[in-house]
Amino acid sequence: MDKKKLIKIARGDLKADLLLKNAQIINVFTHTIEKGNIAIADGIIVGIGDYQAKDEVDLTGYFIAPGFIDGHVHIESSMLTPENYAKLTLPRGTTSVIADCHEIANVLGRKGIDFMLEASKNSLQDVFMMIPSCVPSSQYEDNGATLLAEDIQSYVGNTNVKGLGEMMDYIGVVNAEEEVLKKIELFSEKTIDGHAPGLTGKALNAYCLAGVETDHECVSPKELIEKVKAGMYVHLREGSQTKNVIDLLPGVSSAMYSRILLCSDDLHPSDILKIGHIDHNINLAIEQGLDPCVAISMATINIANCYHLKNIGAIAPGYQADLLCFKDLDHIRVDKVYKKGTLLAEDYQPLFSVEPLKHKDVLNTVHLDTSSLDLTLDLKHDKVNVIGLVKNNILTNQLIENVHLTDGLFECKNNPDLLKLAVVERHHQTGRFGLGLVKGYGLKNGAIAMTIAHDSHNIICLGDSDEDMMKAIMSMKDIGGGITLVSQGKIIESLPLEVAGLMSLEDATYVSQQLDKLEEKVMDMGVSKDIEDPFLQLAFLSLAVIPHLKVTNRGLFDVDACQVISLEVGENR
Repeated sequence: MDKKKLIKIARGDLKADLLLKNAQIINVFTHTIEKGNIAIADGIIVGIGDYQAKDEVDLTGYFIAPGFIDGHVHIESSMLTPENYAKLTLPRGTTSVIADCHEIANVLGRKGIDFMLEASKNSLQDVFMMIPSCVPSSQYEDNGATLLAEDIQSYVGNTNVKGLGEMMDYIGVVNAEEEVLKKIELFSEKTIDGHAPGLTGKALNAYCLAGVETDHECVSPKELIEKVKAGMYVHLREGSQTKNVIDLLPGVSSAMYSRILLCSDDLHPSDILKIGHIDHNINLAIEQGLDPCVAISMATINIANCYHLKNIGAIAPGYQADLLCFKDLDHIRVDKVYKKGTLLAEDYQPLFSVEPLKHKDVLNTVHLDTSSLDLTLDLKHDKVNVIGLVKNNILTNQLIENVHLTDGLFECKNNPDLLKLAVVERHHQTGRFGLGLVKGYGLKNGAIAMTIAHDSHNIICLGDSDEDMMKAIMSMKDIGGGITLVSQGKIIESLPLEVAGLMSLEDATYVSQQLDKLEEKVMDMGVSKDIEDPFLQLAFLSLAVIPHLKVTNRGLFDVDACQVISLEVGENR
């Protein structure tokens, strides 16, 4: 339909396609609510008021809000393809997402990005892509691809691309490294996402001056306030492992409402099924005393403004008719979801089906050389560096522990608080692997292996038995990547993730059921109840850009010192 005809409908000269009548309409511009009718034509809101339409729906008793937008998400972390991700999250009210595909890009480079862009076109959700900025995320590990500025230049003009993904290399930005600045300059007319936990003062000034505009890694209200004052948008994140909506809200004053966004970042499907998606972020904020209209604006118009999305995020003439209906403003439970004026979900159930793309380029991505893989730890000293877990966070502590050695060998059975951690390269058959020790996870009599290991997604394996660890590692090639749990020499449960070792071709119900089985069995094996998500907790133990101590396939990595270090305290690497 052309604009002239839409204008005639807006004037009232012609009938609209659909009229949603007698609803309490949430205005995210003024944070007010007023009763009215919404006229829709060709998927666009043409006006609010007294209109005639071909079809009418009486929504007496309902509130209507704009469709929610996830301000920063890695779809791959749901273990679902974009099509199945939409089938899961759209019924919760998430009609659009700002997606950073750096997980699959770290495995497959441009092939991974192209797959996500094409699969997103096959989705009924609007997926606005941020092109990964840090592939690899650090120089101290081996991933599947390297993306320089020249490799991502062609994506700048793509209409579904809204900017540069999270700039994790904040050190490179602050130090004005040429290649980093080239990437920022390429996307200077779009939005540049940040990732800078703990960055303050003059270093933060340099980060912002370079062009970075958002951050989803604030660790305190004080840091949030400083970043907003510096002109940044700040995401309040509620993922499966990292949760900070409640922690950061005390720093949010009314003066900065327009600078706060809501996001999920990394969220497993079982959690979405159980507690929700962006609707959960909003409900948490409301429970903490935030005005519901303000909370909704943080998941709609604020995100649209940040990412320059002109026609979504509000209920007003010219905006896309992405609309949610619910009855309780104090605790939002989305009953109906309209996408471009079409009812696509009711009572958390999708009214549509999807068929994921099955590109051979993104399958069979586990390439292993284990000829030199040796999990034994032969140590000269009994004082060692150990990774300490932090509750509900991907930060880790660097601990120094005295361990018991048997003829110079470290064995978990003689050190019951500690587990071995191995990261094994799986992209180019280099045979490289790194080893470390972890305290606080709690697994007994077994091992877990995964091809989800942020961000390079090598094989990560944690266990108390070298034999079980080796079996779990080898199973990754057999199933094409995924998650495997082994105990006493037997595979207990697996979840195959055929797409890049990150995503399943199956739907959310299957993935969630398998995850629940794995989680139930792994918790029965002694995993600490302080760990919200045992698999995401493990996945981030190789992320070499989050303080303080991690393991990559090159070895034990001190994030603060930015170097590989010896397991033994005082030993030079």
